[in-house]
Amino acid sequence: MIDTTTASGARAMERLRTELIAWLTTVAPDGQPQSSPVWFLWEDGEIVVCSLATTPRVRNVRANPRVALNLNSDVVGGDVATLEGGARVEGTELAAATEAAYRAKYDAKIDEYGWTWESFRRDYPLVIRIRPTRVRIY
Repeated sequence: MIDTTTASGARAMERLRTELIAWLTTVAPDGQPQSSPVWFLWEDGEIVVCSLATTPRVRNVRANPRVALNLNSDVVGGDVATLEGGARVEGTELAAATEAAYRAKYDAKIDEYGWTWESFRRDYPLVIRIRPTRVRIY
């Protein structure tokens, strides 16, 4: 979906692999968009998010799977990467390879916050997967 033969596509793919924070926008039942910063993992063409169970984003995804995920722009509004698509709440289990990749990306932040992997997964037990259907890069 992302043309990595272009400079902007290659940059977007690198950012999906390395950036720590993205903004996930879901839609509340009343139609109000709600954006939240999330930790995420790019895996096999999908975005994986470990989520608190009680957040509005979980209820919103269950009611309306249409979402957008935005990476931060640069300070002058360039380097934009937005992915739109469908999300699903998968449950609580992470495959071993997914867990290893998520930990490789976030273990330093988990340590910095004084958490353990076990406490993080207890607090953020739900797995949301997002399959992009549209990408905007500019």
